[in-house]
Amino acid sequence: MSEQRLAVVTGAAQGIGRAIVLELLNQGRKVAGLDLNAEQLAELEKVAAKAGHSVITCQVDITQTEKLTQTLQELADAHGGIGILVNNAGITRDRLMIQMDDEDFDKVMAVNLRAAFVATRVVARSMIRNKFGRLVHISSIAGVMGQAGSANYAASKAGLIGMSKSIAREVGKKNVTSNCIAPGFIMTEMTEVLPDMVKDEAKKVIPMKRFGKPEEIARAVAFLASDEAGYITGQVLCVDGGMAM
Repeated sequence: MSEQRLAVVTGAAQGIGRAIVLELLNQGRKVAGLDLNAEQLAELEKVAAKAGHSVITCQVDITQTEKLTQTLQELADAHGGIGILVNNAGITRDRLMIQMDDEDFDKVMAVNLRAAFVATRVVARSMIRNKFGRLVHISSIAGVMGQAGSANYAASKAGLIGMSKSIAREVGKKNVTSNCIAPGFIMTEMTEVLPDMVKDEAKKVIPMKRFGKPEEIARAVAFLASDEAGYITGQVLCVDGGMAM
Protein backbone atom coordinates (compact mmCIF):
# COMPACT_ATOMS: atom_id res chain seq x y z
CA MET A 1 0.00 0.00 0.00
CA SER A 2 1.27 3.48 -0.87
CA GLU A 3 0.19 4.78 2.55
CA GLN A 4 3.06 2.85 4.11
CA ARG A 5 5.71 4.47 1.95
CA LEU A 6 7.49 7.73 2.68
CA ALA A 7 6.32 10.77 0.75
CA VAL A 8 8.75 13.64 0.16
CA VAL A 9 7.54 17.15 -0.68
CA THR A 10 9.91 19.93 -1.72
CA GLY A 11 9.04 23.56 -1.05
CA ALA A 12 6.99 22.22 1.84
CA ALA A 13 6.94 25.09 4.31
CA GLN A 14 4.21 27.33 2.92
CA GLY A 15 1.48 27.78 0.33
CA ILE A 16 0.76 24.82 -1.94
CA GLY A 17 3.60 22.78 -0.46
CA ARG A 18 2.26 23.06 3.08
CA ALA A 19 -1.22 22.12 1.90
CA ILE A 20 0.18 19.04 0.15
CA VAL A 21 2.05 17.95 3.28
CA LEU A 22 -1.03 18.31 5.47
CA GLU A 23 -3.27 16.50 2.98
CA LEU A 24 -0.89 13.55 2.76
CA LEU A 25 -0.57 13.46 6.55
CA ASN A 26 -4.35 13.46 6.87
CA GLN A 27 -4.38 10.38 4.66
CA GLY A 28 -2.12 8.59 7.12
CA ARG A 29 1.10 8.82 5.16
CA LYS A 30 4.61 9.32 6.44
CA VAL A 31 5.75 12.67 5.06
CA ALA A 32 9.07 14.48 4.88
CA GLY A 33 9.01 18.16 3.98
CA LEU A 34 12.06 19.87 2.47
CA ASP A 35 12.47 23.63 2.44
CA LEU A 36 15.11 26.33 2.75
CA ASN A 37 13.27 28.30 5.44
CA ALA A 38 13.88 26.84 8.91
CA GLU A 39 11.35 29.09 10.66
CA GLN A 40 8.57 28.12 8.31
CA LEU A 41 9.48 24.45 8.67
CA ALA A 42 9.15 24.82 12.44
CA GLU A 43 5.72 26.37 11.93
CA LEU A 44 4.77 23.47 9.67
CA GLU A 45 5.67 21.06 12.47
CA LYS A 46 3.40 22.99 14.86
CA VAL A 47 0.50 23.01 12.42
CA ALA A 48 0.89 19.29 11.82
CA ALA A 49 1.08 18.59 15.55
CA LYS A 50 -2.14 20.52 16.17
CA ALA A 51 -3.80 18.23 13.66
CA GLY A 52 -2.42 15.19 15.48
CA HIS A 53 0.35 14.40 13.03
CA SER A 54 4.14 14.27 12.99
CA VAL A 55 6.09 15.46 9.97
CA ILE A 56 9.77 14.98 9.17
CA THR A 57 11.36 18.29 8.21
CA CYS A 58 14.68 18.88 6.47
CA GLN A 59 16.21 22.29 5.88
CA VAL A 60 18.05 22.10 2.57
CA ASP A 61 18.92 24.31 -0.36
CA ILE A 62 17.71 22.12 -3.20
CA THR A 63 19.98 23.89 -5.70
CA GLN A 64 22.97 22.31 -3.91
CA THR A 65 23.02 18.97 -5.68
CA GLU A 66 25.30 17.17 -3.25
CA LYS A 67 23.29 18.23 -0.19
CA LEU A 68 19.95 17.41 -1.81
CA THR A 69 21.22 14.02 -2.91
CA GLN A 70 22.55 13.26 0.57
CA THR A 71 19.32 14.30 2.27
CA LEU A 72 17.13 12.20 0.01
CA GLN A 73 19.44 9.18 0.26
CA GLU A 74 19.41 9.39 4.05
CA LEU A 75 15.61 9.54 4.04
CA ALA A 76 15.41 6.57 1.69
CA ASP A 77 17.83 4.54 3.81
CA ALA A 78 15.96 5.35 7.02
CA HIS A 79 12.49 4.54 5.68
CA GLY A 80 13.03 1.67 3.28
CA GLY A 81 12.92 3.86 0.22
CA ILE A 82 10.84 6.80 -0.94
CA GLY A 83 7.52 5.90 -2.51
CA ILE A 84 6.21 9.35 -3.39
CA LEU A 85 8.04 12.47 -4.53
CA VAL A 86 6.27 15.78 -5.03
CA ASN A 87 8.51 18.28 -6.83
CA ASN A 88 6.75 21.42 -5.64
CA ALA A 89 9.52 23.93 -4.91
CA GLY A 90 9.46 26.92 -7.20
CA ILE A 91 10.42 30.57 -7.45
CA THR A 92 9.75 33.47 -9.80
CA ARG A 93 12.00 36.23 -11.09
CA ASP A 94 9.54 37.97 -13.40
CA ARG A 95 10.66 40.53 -15.96
CA LEU A 96 10.03 41.17 -19.60
CA MET A 97 12.29 38.98 -21.69
CA ILE A 98 14.37 41.86 -23.07
CA GLN A 99 15.04 43.05 -19.50
CA MET A 100 15.77 39.60 -18.03
CA ASP A 101 19.41 38.91 -17.25
CA ASP A 102 21.17 35.56 -17.13
CA GLU A 103 20.99 35.35 -13.34
CA ASP A 104 17.20 35.74 -13.39
CA PHE A 105 16.94 32.91 -15.88
CA ASP A 106 19.49 30.58 -14.32
CA LYS A 107 18.19 30.87 -10.75
CA VAL A 108 14.63 30.02 -11.73
CA MET A 109 15.77 27.07 -13.82
CA ALA A 110 18.01 25.83 -11.00
CA VAL A 111 15.20 25.76 -8.43
CA ASN A 112 12.20 24.88 -10.57
CA LEU A 113 13.67 22.37 -13.02
CA ARG A 114 17.22 21.24 -12.30
CA ALA A 115 16.56 20.48 -8.62
CA ALA A 116 13.45 18.53 -9.61
CA PHE A 117 15.55 16.48 -12.01
CA VAL A 118 18.17 15.78 -9.34
CA ALA A 119 15.56 14.79 -6.76
CA THR A 120 13.79 12.52 -9.21
CA ARG A 121 17.04 10.87 -10.23
CA VAL A 122 17.79 10.03 -6.60
CA VAL A 123 14.40 8.70 -5.54
CA ALA A 124 13.76 6.79 -8.77
CA ARG A 125 16.44 4.32 -7.76
CA SER A 126 14.53 3.15 -4.69
CA MET A 127 11.23 3.29 -6.57
CA ILE A 128 12.57 1.02 -9.30
CA ARG A 129 14.07 -1.30 -6.72
CA ASN A 130 10.78 -1.49 -4.78
CA LYS A 131 8.70 -1.65 -7.98
CA PHE A 132 6.49 1.18 -6.81
CA GLY A 133 6.64 4.92 -7.18
CA ARG A 134 4.58 8.06 -7.62
CA LEU A 135 6.31 11.11 -9.09
CA VAL A 136 4.19 14.26 -9.08
CA HIS A 137 5.66 17.47 -10.48
CA ILE A 138 4.00 20.83 -9.83
CA SER A 139 4.13 22.63 -13.15
CA SER A 140 1.91 25.62 -14.00
CA ILE A 141 -0.50 26.81 -16.64
CA ALA A 142 2.38 29.16 -17.53
CA GLY A 143 4.19 26.05 -18.74
CA VAL A 144 1.15 25.05 -20.78
CA MET A 145 0.10 28.43 -22.21
CA GLY A 146 3.10 30.70 -21.76
CA GLN A 147 2.97 33.89 -19.72
CA ALA A 148 4.16 37.37 -20.61
CA GLY A 149 6.87 38.60 -18.27
CA SER A 150 7.71 35.08 -17.12
CA ALA A 151 9.80 33.52 -19.88
CA ASN A 152 12.13 31.92 -17.34
CA TYR A 153 9.32 30.60 -15.14
CA ALA A 154 7.26 29.34 -18.06
CA ALA A 155 10.30 27.63 -19.55
CA SER A 156 11.05 25.87 -16.27
CA LYS A 157 7.46 24.69 -15.88
CA ALA A 158 7.24 23.54 -19.50
CA GLY A 159 10.50 21.73 -18.88
CA LEU A 160 8.91 19.85 -15.99
CA ILE A 161 6.20 18.62 -18.32
CA GLY A 162 8.69 17.35 -20.88
CA MET A 163 10.82 15.78 -18.18
CA SER A 164 7.84 14.09 -16.57
CA LYS A 165 6.63 12.55 -19.83
CA SER A 166 10.11 11.28 -20.66
CA ILE A 167 10.50 9.73 -17.21
CA ALA A 168 7.06 8.13 -17.49
CA ARG A 169 8.25 6.29 -20.60
CA GLU A 170 11.43 5.14 -18.85
CA VAL A 171 10.02 3.83 -15.56
CA GLY A 172 6.46 2.76 -16.33
CA LYS A 173 7.37 -0.92 -16.59
CA LYS A 174 8.60 -0.76 -12.98
CA ASN A 175 5.19 0.34 -11.65
CA VAL A 176 6.38 3.95 -11.29
CA THR A 177 4.16 6.75 -12.55
CA SER A 178 5.16 10.31 -13.43
CA ASN A 179 2.58 13.07 -13.80
CA CYS A 180 2.32 16.86 -13.67
CA ILE A 181 -0.21 19.13 -12.08
CA ALA A 182 -0.53 22.58 -13.65
CA PRO A 183 -2.12 25.00 -11.19
CA GLY A 184 -3.70 28.22 -12.35
CA PHE A 185 -4.07 31.23 -10.06
CA ILE A 186 -4.00 29.89 -6.50
CA MET A 187 -4.51 31.95 -3.34
CA THR A 188 -1.09 31.78 -1.71
CA GLU A 189 1.30 34.24 -0.11
CA MET A 190 2.53 35.08 -3.62
CA THR A 191 -0.87 36.01 -5.04
CA GLU A 192 -2.27 37.66 -1.92
CA VAL A 193 0.08 40.63 -2.35
CA LEU A 194 -1.11 41.33 -5.90
CA PRO A 195 -3.08 44.57 -6.34
CA ASP A 196 -6.86 44.10 -6.44
CA MET A 197 -6.94 45.38 -10.02
CA VAL A 198 -4.54 42.64 -11.11
CA LYS A 199 -6.59 39.99 -9.31
CA ASP A 200 -9.81 41.24 -10.90
CA GLU A 201 -8.29 41.16 -14.38
CA ALA A 202 -7.02 37.62 -13.79
CA LYS A 203 -10.45 36.41 -12.71
CA LYS A 204 -11.95 37.69 -15.96
CA VAL A 205 -10.13 34.97 -17.93
CA ILE A 206 -10.98 32.20 -15.46
CA PRO A 207 -14.31 30.54 -16.33
CA MET A 208 -14.98 29.81 -12.64
CA LYS A 209 -14.30 33.49 -11.79
CA ARG A 210 -12.23 32.75 -8.71
CA PHE A 211 -8.74 31.78 -7.65
CA GLY A 212 -8.10 28.24 -6.51
CA LYS A 213 -7.22 27.13 -2.99
CA PRO A 214 -3.98 25.36 -2.07
CA GLU A 215 -6.07 22.52 -0.70
CA GLU A 216 -7.54 21.94 -4.17
CA ILE A 217 -4.07 21.37 -5.56
CA ALA A 218 -3.20 19.16 -2.60
CA ARG A 219 -6.18 16.89 -3.22
CA ALA A 220 -5.15 16.46 -6.85
CA VAL A 221 -1.64 15.55 -5.72
CA ALA A 222 -3.02 13.05 -3.22
CA PHE A 223 -5.04 11.36 -5.95
CA LEU A 224 -2.10 11.04 -8.34
CA ALA A 225 -0.03 9.65 -5.46
CA SER A 226 -2.65 7.05 -4.59
CA ASP A 227 -2.97 3.38 -5.49
CA GLU A 228 -6.14 4.28 -7.41
CA ALA A 229 -4.08 6.34 -9.88
CA GLY A 230 -1.77 3.47 -10.70
CA TYR A 231 -2.68 3.41 -14.41
CA ILE A 232 -2.28 7.17 -14.95
CA THR A 233 1.12 8.31 -16.14
CA GLY A 234 2.65 10.91 -18.43
CA GLN A 235 -0.32 13.24 -17.95
CA VAL A 236 -0.77 16.93 -17.18
CA LEU A 237 -3.72 17.75 -14.93
CA CYS A 238 -4.66 21.43 -15.13
CA VAL A 239 -6.23 22.59 -11.88
CA ASP A 240 -7.02 26.09 -13.04
CA GLY A 241 -10.74 26.76 -13.01
CA GLY A 242 -10.86 26.14 -16.75
CA MET A 243 -8.29 28.78 -17.66
CA ALA A 244 -6.24 26.60 -20.03
CA MET A 245 -9.11 25.02 -21.97
